[in-house]
Amino acid sequence: MTYLVTDNCIKCKNMDCVEVCPVDCFYEGENFLVINPDECIDCGVCVPECGPGAIFSDTELDTEADKWYDINMKYSLIWPVITEKGETPADADEWDGVPDKYDRGLMSELPGKGS
Repeated sequence: MTYLVTDNCIKCKNMDCVEVCPVDCFYEGENFLVINPDECIDCGVCVPECGPGAIFSDTELDTEADKWYDINMKYSLIWPVITEKGETPADADEWDGVPDKYDRGLMSELPGKGS
């Protein structure tokens, strides 16, 4: 089991989750965060800190588990690690709950600043 960041983080990216992670397994993209599944210790402390409710156990995702595992793994290998909360996007609340952001091409593949 591992925890994965999913669709609702795209363009919401509040980053409260990164500060509670005991193993620093979050990586930052321009408008999205991911968790490295191989580094995650399955503690779940990040889940209640995620304002947009975008972090789930892979066992909770059913048919979407492979998709989000692959996305989290791919970008955690190329984006910088983030351990401190950065600035939440100004329009994050407007994007919270918007469905299918990844499938609509709204996730940027560009790296974030990291910390």
